[in-house]
Amino acid sequence: MEHRKTYNAKELKTRNGRLFIEGPVTPEVLAGYDFHKDLVAFRPPEQQRKALIEIAGLPEGRIIIARNEDTIVGYVTYLYPDPMERWSEGKMANLIELGAIEVIPDYRGSSVGKSLLKVSMMDTMMENYIVITTEYYWHWDLKGTGLNVWEYRKVMEKMMNAGGLEYYATDDPEISSHPANCLMARIGKNIDPDSIQKFDQLRFHNRFMY
Repeated sequence: MEHRKTYNAKELKTRNGRLFIEGPVTPEVLAGYDFHKDLVAFRPPEQQRKALIEIAGLPEGRIIIARNEDTIVGYVTYLYPDPMERWSEGKMANLIELGAIEVIPDYRGSSVGKSLLKVSMMDTMMENYIVITTEYYWHWDLKGTGLNVWEYRKVMEKMMNAGGLEYYATDDPEISSHPANCLMARIGKNIDPDSIQKFDQLRFHNRFMY
């Protein structure tokens, strides 16, 4: 499968100034920017910067960033699911995962996450993918936001809806382990019925639940 990437961008006005939302960006472009010290949700900033540069270099990898001049303050990643997860079992070339989305505290509440997703979907190539995301409450910044799991889940759903992702049921054990966890997906307009059926089989290993 050909993984074409078409660059798109938009400006976003926030209470802390203007941000530039752009991508997919190349490893070279990413390497030229600073990574804000508050991007710590997944690993220390410099390690995360290296991880994003690697993802951007993958054939299917996509990184959309939010930046204030030369400093990245938010990002979203897309790549093939982890080989250890059930979502990779079907070896589907047209299924990619929204692996991480992060925005620093100073810019939360300014629709930065929604804008990152909207810019992601400006690329018509995204109509050739099933895009999934797995949301686990233990990854959420409940302490920093002061929200409870259900309030945070509502915020996450609204943000994902901005990118066209919707709730999908699944019997995946990790997702089923807590009612706030969920699977969300966006099925592109060019996805064939066979791929949708494969995706349904990945969602439900217990065929009686389908």
